[in-house]
Amino acid sequence: MSQKRKCIINGRLILPDGIVDGKVLVFDDKIRAIADQSLTDLYQDCEVIDAKGAYVSPGLIDVHMHGCGGDDTSDGKDGAIQRMSRMIAGFGVTGWLPTTMTLGKDTIRKAFEQVRKAKKESEEDALKWGGAQVLGANMEGPFINIERKGAQAGEFVIEPDVEFTEEYQDIIRLVTIAPEVKGGLDYIKRISAETKIRCSVGHTMADYETCKKAFGAGANHVTHLFNAQPGLHHRNPGVVGAALADPNVYTEMICDTFHINPGVFQIVCDCKKDKLVLITDCMRAGGLPDGDYTLGGQEVHVKGIQCLLNSGTIAGSVLRLNKAVYNLAKNTDWSLAQCVRAASLSPAKSIGVDKEKGSIELGKDADILIADQEFEICDTFVRGEKVYER
Repeated sequence: MSQKRKCIINGRLILPDGIVDGKVLVFDDKIRAIADQSLTDLYQDCEVIDAKGAYVSPGLIDVHMHGCGGDDTSDGKDGAIQRMSRMIAGFGVTGWLPTTMTLGKDTIRKAFEQVRKAKKESEEDALKWGGAQVLGANMEGPFINIERKGAQAGEFVIEPDVEFTEEYQDIIRLVTIAPEVKGGLDYIKRISAETKIRCSVGHTMADYETCKKAFGAGANHVTHLFNAQPGLHHRNPGVVGAALADPNVYTEMICDTFHINPGVFQIVCDCKKDKLVLITDCMRAGGLPDGDYTLGGQEVHVKGIQCLLNSGTIAGSVLRLNKAVYNLAKNTDWSLAQCVRAASLSPAKSIGVDKEKGSIELGKDADILIADQEFEICDTFVRGEKVYER
């Protein structure tokens, strides 16, 4: 059964080229028209939604998120991904990559089977699914450098395994790899040549030259810049320097103001431009009170925006993606439209789904949010179906 067309009036539309007023947005499961609001004949038979001056934005896409609401992708539990999808719809997220940790192969396989099932269900019926669409999986580990494991479990770190990865090439969109480990560069070459999976440099001790080789071999992404990698040094620029210098590499940033000092945001914006990708790296404590939780089997203490292992190592975040957009806008000279792009069109391009997702353009999926002046979410639509209302 086809959807009845809807239209949003009196909104401030966030389009790829900026924010426009006085337009009406007409959609069913796809964006059908963006026209002057005075053309009332265009939407007289639609369900009318009055945005009352709020922002009308493309839905956000989180390509690196482990969990929220007490659930974690790596648990591999029935129903968990749908519960998380529904929760993050309230944060403006309309598409995401459930992200696994460095764990045993059997545990990762179990998680991927759940992602595969959830991806299919979320594609089949947006209303029944009731939350953000599952766009695939992000495999963060186990092919990392144990010296920069961060909150990953060191006992499960292994050498890169092409065959294991290719078992799930139908769902894996991103995989983190430390290019300096044995077989790392060859893994990047093979995965980039043989599959559609994007390789992301991360949890690494790689120097600048090795990172450039990784990018040349096909890696086009960097996992949570500055975190689980050496910092930028003028005589050893490392992965941070390589990422900032290469205009073709998508670069993740966790803008919770704890992982990265907000004074650094502008530097990254100036270097990366439309290759900046906002992520949350959220763990199961997202949306829950302060307390003790787990991530990848390790105990995590959560207080405010800080998530720490017993050792004091940062362990994910409780960041909401709409809050990351707000934080970026507050701490840089970027317009809101530019900040939204970093959480919508740029991540969509980074995983190759920008033909259907990531911006309000004719013919694209009607993944839309309505947000107030603080970029708190009022309504969220996935392929035209309302999945969240404040």
